[in-house]
Amino acid sequence: MDKQYKVGVVGATGMVGQRFVTLLENHPWFKLTTLAASGRSAGKTYEEAVGSRWAMTTPMPESVKKMVVLDASKVEEVASQVDFIFCAVNMPKDEIKALEEAYAKAECPVVSNNSACRCFRLYLSCNIDNRSCFRLLQRR
Repeated sequence: MDKQYKVGVVGATGMVGQRFVTLLENHPWFKLTTLAASGRSAGKTYEEAVGSRWAMTTPMPESVKKMVVLDASKVEEVASQVDFIFCAVNMPKDEIKALEEAYAKAECPVVSNNSACRCFRLYLSCNIDNRSCFRLLQRR
């Protein structure tokens, strides 16, 4: 594949977000370009924002340590930097639904790891390695 899609992880500092970060390291289809989290983490480097809460068995990828975390609630700012996002936020379901819908309305596809929107709308919920999901993204 010639093109790598620019992707972001929303909820990047939490455990599921950290897992997305490790899965996306050196991925042949996706280039992780944007990390977003709560306002508490915004403006810090990823390494500072996560601190001692790194929960993965592998070390934090060097490629993300110095990336500055954006505020996930600033949808337009995040959406303008990516082709789509992986969403792994830990919030009440109604807030997750509203946030993911805001990204979708900003014409930013959402690959959701959250249960809040299952059966409500299809945002592209799939496994990172699922080729059928990738074909859906190619048709967009």
